[in-house]
Amino acid sequence: MKLRFFRQFLPRSAFSQTVLLIGSLLLINQLVSYWTVAVYFIKPSYEQINELIARQVKLLFIDEVDIDRQHLTLVDALNAKVRNDGMRAYSQKQARNAGVNDATYYGFWSRQMSEYLGGQTEVRVRQAQYLQIWIRPPQAPDIWIKVTLNSGINEDELSPLTLYLLVIGALSVIGGWAFARKQNRPLRRLQQAATSVSRGDFPEPLPLNGSTEIVEVTKAFNRMSGSMKQLEQDRALLMAGISHDLRTPLTRIRLASEMMVEEDQYLKEGIVNDIEDMDAIINQFIAYIRQDQQELVQPHQINSIIQDIADAEINRQGEIELELQSCPAIPMKAISIKRVISNLVENAFRYGNGWVKISSFYHKRFIEFSVEDNGPGIDETKMEALFQPFTQGDSARGSIGSGLGLAIIKRIVESHLGRVKLANRPEGGLKATVRLPIE
Repeated sequence: MKLRFFRQFLPRSAFSQTVLLIGSLLLINQLVSYWTVAVYFIKPSYEQINELIARQVKLLFIDEVDIDRQHLTLVDALNAKVRNDGMRAYSQKQARNAGVNDATYYGFWSRQMSEYLGGQTEVRVRQAQYLQIWIRPPQAPDIWIKVTLNSGINEDELSPLTLYLLVIGALSVIGGWAFARKQNRPLRRLQQAATSVSRGDFPEPLPLNGSTEIVEVTKAFNRMSGSMKQLEQDRALLMAGISHDLRTPLTRIRLASEMMVEEDQYLKEGIVNDIEDMDAIINQFIAYIRQDQQELVQPHQINSIIQDIADAEINRQGEIELELQSCPAIPMKAISIKRVISNLVENAFRYGNGWVKISSFYHKRFIEFSVEDNGPGIDETKMEALFQPFTQGDSARGSIGSGLGLAIIKRIVESHLGRVKLANRPEGGLKATVRLPIE
């Protein structure tokens, strides 16, 4: 459970994962470099400085000073022995006035100085104009000795090591980002081209850029896209030819039926009805193949399309109930989506009992619309098969038409990167729901 919780925050795209990997490796490298320099270069230098200061402090306490005879305090006596302008002794009060409370305690220096001086020692460091090192020696715990290093680092400056690591780290991250972006660009083109193919648009062959593996994948994709494009063209030509060749004899049959005598009118009506049914089936074939590929994708309001369809069906025998939420305009092929809703409404009236409900919903990343009827419903085990071409409904809802209606709907919805599903209503009837992404 915990692993799944943390996994949802990890990047999923190849570009983000590559940047994260390179950034993590660079961060580890920087930390190791910083630790190495600190341990093998900076630490020995600090130890050497600490040892030199400890020797100077020891020298102050080597010779005993007769304080009473010279009428001097310990602080004055120690300052009298100081031969270095950068070292001075202070009483507790003098040290507080001089800023010892503003200095920072350093455990590392304190432990090391305690070893050098042979007792508990406290070391504090203050960064002023120069580096100030405050020492409370074990030989005189009531005094402070301040050592000023004239070669201290200015407070407003960065150390060369820190500056070096920051510059190298920034350049490394920028370089890694540029490398990952360059590696990801061909994959992004492949993704966009694959999306276009799924919508029925076949792009020009992609340029062969990138690593050898990506070049090979791009070559295979170009061959696949070309083959699918040729297959679509051949299928469209075949269906168009069949539809044209079928309509020619149908037209002759209709003309012949018009010249029938009055005694054969009952035969004429049956022939005309059959011709109209066949013509409608042919139109469905053409719609399934054509898929409105020439229509442009533009922002449209789904509620406006639903309202137009409801207004067009107002004279129909039956009731249309609308429940529309406020939805933003999204990119779509308006004519294709209108065909989807019209086909769903037509099926609802055909298989229902005169009541149809159309609803729309808005979510953060997609919109939904649904069409419900109060008919007998469909066996749930057969719902997925209904989206296959030439598959008709079960006996409970009849088997009228060519079986292309839901196949056309699914193809249009999937070309918009959406999805469609069917479900039986608890009250009885069928509910068809279509989900379309915002982008």
